[in-house]
Amino acid sequence: MRPEPTFKRIGIISRPRRSNIAEVVPPLLRWLQERGLQAAYDIETATVLHGNSVGKTRHQVAQESDLLLVLGGDGTILAASREAAHHDIPILPINMGSLGFLTSFTVEELYPALESTLAGQAKIEERVLLSVERTHNGELLTQQRVLNDAVVHKGTLARMIEVELHINGAFVCRYRADGLIVATPTGSTAYSLSAGGPIVQPGVAAILVTPICPHTLSDRPVVIQDSSAIELHLSESSDSVFLTLDGQTGVPMQLGDRVKIARSKERLKLIQPPNKTYFEILRNKLKWGEA
Repeated sequence: MRPEPTFKRIGIISRPRRSNIAEVVPPLLRWLQERGLQAAYDIETATVLHGNSVGKTRHQVAQESDLLLVLGGDGTILAASREAAHHDIPILPINMGSLGFLTSFTVEELYPALESTLAGQAKIEERVLLSVERTHNGELLTQQRVLNDAVVHKGTLARMIEVELHINGAFVCRYRADGLIVATPTGSTAYSLSAGGPIVQPGVAAILVTPICPHTLSDRPVVIQDSSAIELHLSESSDSVFLTLDGQTGVPMQLGDRVKIARSKERLKLIQPPNKTYFEILRNKLKWGEA
């Protein structure tokens, strides 16, 4: 039997633009101190603290922590997920606004969730990440892991773009569309869903490929094995094409660029409420069954 994880060092990452962060963080730090736990917080969190509090980079916070406590929304989780997965530490997500797909604990559940986690009773799910590399003439230009998706898409004023899809070295299709989304099951409820892709349970071993407004209506989303090696080739020149990673990092592309996407060796450990199912979160978020 594997030993339960021991959490002695708690890292805090937040989105300070949330109005209630300033009310939550100071008593949280006192609560942790009273229990003999070390706390590290990022630069953003430090902005809501009085005095000469100096935060650390998110990389430093993750490096010095056994557990990451993320206060914010799904966007904050996406930013924190790369650091947490790299250091193999779990994330305890606390939603500070409307219900999210990833931040499924409410702020009212903060302390009960912390207590159960510290007692070794946490329900930890593993989520797949994708490794994304952009190359040009064999030169590596961009490299990052994503929790949700990698998207090749046109800029605001660009015309329809042309992207070739290759899977395991075999040519699949040449898409003429506004873009192409490659998503994890976790990301199936993000941009891919808006573009008409299916909802996929996080534990399913799959990768989704979803075209954005394809020129040919028969070009439909496909679901493939997550062991697949995917390549996207920009096959037509355009003045404004971008590769966007998890909706947060965008880099311009040029003709001849290749984007290689594969399942990452690293996985995100995400703590989930013990009595709240994935489908309950879907019902609440997507308003299923409401008139």
